[in-house]
Amino acid sequence: MPGGPVPTKSTPSGRTIRILAALATAATVGALSAALPASADSGRGDRDDDHRGHGHKPRTVDVQLLSFNDLHGHLEPPSGSSGTLTERQPDGTTKQVTAGGVEYLASSLRTARKGKPYSVTTAAGDLIGGSPLLSGLFHDEPTIEALNKLDLDVAGVGNHEFDEGTTELKRIQNGGCHPTAGCFEPGRKFKGADFPYLAANVTVEKTKRPVLAPYWVWKEKGVKVGFIGITLEGTPDIVSADGIKGLKFHDEVETVNKYAKVLERQGVKSIVAVIHEGGYPASTSYNYDCDSPGAGDGISGPIVDIAKGISPQVDALVTGHTHQPYACSIPDPSGKPRTVTSAASFGRLYTETTLTYDRRTDDIVRTSVKSANHVVRRDQPKAADMTSLISRWNKLAAPIASRPVGYIAGDIPGRGATTLESPLGDLISDAQLAQARTLDPKAVVALMNPGGIRADLVHKAVGTEGDGVVTYGEGFTVQPFGNTVNLVDLTGAQLVTALQQQVSGPNTAAPKILQVSDGLTYTLDMTKAGVDRVVTGSIRLNGSPLDPAATYRVVLNNFLTGGGDGFTELAKGKNPLVGGDDLKALTDYLGANSSAATPLVPPKADRITVIR
Repeated sequence: MPGGPVPTKSTPSGRTIRILAALATAATVGALSAALPASADSGRGDRDDDHRGHGHKPRTVDVQLLSFNDLHGHLEPPSGSSGTLTERQPDGTTKQVTAGGVEYLASSLRTARKGKPYSVTTAAGDLIGGSPLLSGLFHDEPTIEALNKLDLDVAGVGNHEFDEGTTELKRIQNGGCHPTAGCFEPGRKFKGADFPYLAANVTVEKTKRPVLAPYWVWKEKGVKVGFIGITLEGTPDIVSADGIKGLKFHDEVETVNKYAKVLERQGVKSIVAVIHEGGYPASTSYNYDCDSPGAGDGISGPIVDIAKGISPQVDALVTGHTHQPYACSIPDPSGKPRTVTSAASFGRLYTETTLTYDRRTDDIVRTSVKSANHVVRRDQPKAADMTSLISRWNKLAAPIASRPVGYIAGDIPGRGATTLESPLGDLISDAQLAQARTLDPKAVVALMNPGGIRADLVHKAVGTEGDGVVTYGEGFTVQPFGNTVNLVDLTGAQLVTALQQQVSGPNTAAPKILQVSDGLTYTLDMTKAGVDRVVTGSIRLNGSPLDPAATYRVVLNNFLTGGGDGFTELAKGKNPLVGGDDLKALTDYLGANSSAATPLVPPKADRITVIR
């Protein structure tokens, strides 16, 4: 609302105040520069932020900060490995605990808030995108509706918020029926997010202005906490090019530090950075102590350098993206420990952080900050309103979701695989090669990005379909992006370079191992470094070495043909041909290669030999 009035406390409460304030900020802030007056942002509802007329108040007050991240539209309890957490026991052993489901997440958050007069809830991106059918089929409207009911106050964007482009992200924020699918329920119009999405480091190239509000201020009875929301600078490398066309992604540290100064000039000295980038703790146990032996010693990854570079003005970092659980203390640039948290993914955890607010300084007493992750357990009562929401949307989805598309003889791990090559990765690659050969019989090999595999195929029935039955809904959960299966020409030398890019360049620290179709074999030596990890002399296609000068017809989804995940060599393919939908490739393959009498045997995942 450029040039419009700044919302004040006389504005109607709740959604109107927060969204108008956030939109006003986004519209008036230039490229990482100007800001609104301090009065522009407000908290949930008409809250009293006047110090006068209330008698004596204690100097400090504890603010409860609840947070989660990477929900990815998992409204129903996630199945398989996606629905479990590793829990460290007092004797040092570990066990798996089931967790997740928005009915339980709502109950957990509502229970946690009881007796906490100062409580604010935030989320660090990827709340939507890569979602199961129940949400993804309806362009994630069910998830936004659920988050509204959860009383989420503010969220930062993640890379998946851009999956369907800027226009769709703004619809998710502001509401309205989908431009092509329309309204999904008669008499109901999508209202949009009842919380501001923040995108401080994402600007429109033409205007140099933030695509969404860069920050938001929560207020409660004189207590003010500013939130700066950002996604990882590398979003263009992991999102389809169409989703981010016309946008520029800025450095995480520079952006947060810039807006920390903006907030401080407005008198907001307590600041939380909500960052969709993360780290990797030394243990995957959600209750692992990553501050042993010293602050932040047990965590690595991009968030470490980001945290060490962000100004001491920022009091806490809520992070995400890596789907890992941690509550660490990473030193800030002045050397003082600062809490950095992540609540795994899929609503299996929530983080509770206590921020002690000093009314005299309007700042957080950093030495008093405490943080811990809590399991969203399934042995607690379900939130009735979430049960009703899920039931309503399931009725709409049922005719599509419950249709059988294939049969499997056992679990086929994908997202939950513990190996670099996954059985489900093999299956998907084979399916895409089979579909591509109906368009061009010369197709010889398919490569699949591991991040595009969002779940496992589980043998045990999750509904009434029966054990071993794969439904369309389960297939959709595995491949929800609607990518196309494309063909390109690549030389043997280019294929070798692409395999080397799995473990070098931007993928050095966290390798992205392409899943390969039947016929391609090679060895990965993980004891070596960089491109040397790919043993080039071991690469065989249908038993023969690759000819560097020969041209091969290669099958890739459109994400990889755009150079996604750092595979710039794959973007150089010639003679492109756009094929069909990737989910259809999977369901067609299952239909052709399995039946109730002869279910598909899980692939062995033995195409890549890994030396460790």
